[in-house]
Amino acid sequence: MERSKAWPVESETNLLETSSGQTFVRISGQSTSPPLVLLPGSQATSLTWIPNIAALSSRYHTYALDSIYDFGLSVRRRKIKNRENILTWLDEVLTALIPTETINLMGLSYGGWVASQYALGHSERLHKLVLLAPAMTVLPVSFSLIFRALLTRIPFGEFHRKFYYWLLHDAVQSGEPGQTFVDEALAEWKIAERCFGPMPIIPATILTDKAWQSFQIPVLFMIGESEKMYPAEKAVSRLNRVAPQIETEVIPQAGHDLTFAQAEMVNGRILDFLESR
Repeated sequence: MERSKAWPVESETNLLETSSGQTFVRISGQSTSPPLVLLPGSQATSLTWIPNIAALSSRYHTYALDSIYDFGLSVRRRKIKNRENILTWLDEVLTALIPTETINLMGLSYGGWVASQYALGHSERLHKLVLLAPAMTVLPVSFSLIFRALLTRIPFGEFHRKFYYWLLHDAVQSGEPGQTFVDEALAEWKIAERCFGPMPIIPATILTDKAWQSFQIPVLFMIGESEKMYPAEKAVSRLNRVAPQIETEVIPQAGHDLTFAQAEMVNGRILDFLESR
């Protein structure tokens, strides 16, 4: 894959056997460093983390996954039918990668929802949790996003490009290298859809107040101020009200593209959180 050449640090790759199939993982950083597992968003791969991996792997042993239920180099042998199938897959992967230590887990968008669901049932396996603009999880997804996403199912026109440019507006408007990163991700998405066809995704859900209050491990919730999925201020307001133990951060001049539109700021905030007591 041409885009993998942009991975900015040394890495090794592996295919892990699970009951659902083989899971592709990119591993970077020193093996003696604390483990950090990275889950990408929907219709994305481990390459999502290109803008962040140099900073993260300088202090952590990072494991960037290609999700078994989505595009990428993982090979699914069994249909993923429900949330439980996803969590069983993730638990098998984490057990294979880090059998004894507690794990730092981070997820972006749909990967953030998966990470939150795993944390609710397996808190004993986790040290800290980072949720980056998690899909649903806090609030319903906006009608505007649903409508624009549905248009990408139409097999002609420029709906894919228009959707990405709208969703990742801040990165596109920033010029280079943000727009190039968006264009490369868009090209990868189009190729993946031709190769794999539509990928059925288990719908994300909203966590109840009780679920948010049940988190005993440290949790960081980050969102871009111009997030299109749901209003950033409303999401932070809900968390501050129902679960004040959750750390929240609104990233300026960023939306759903916060990990690359404001990569340096986001990387620094993540590292500060992971390294705090």
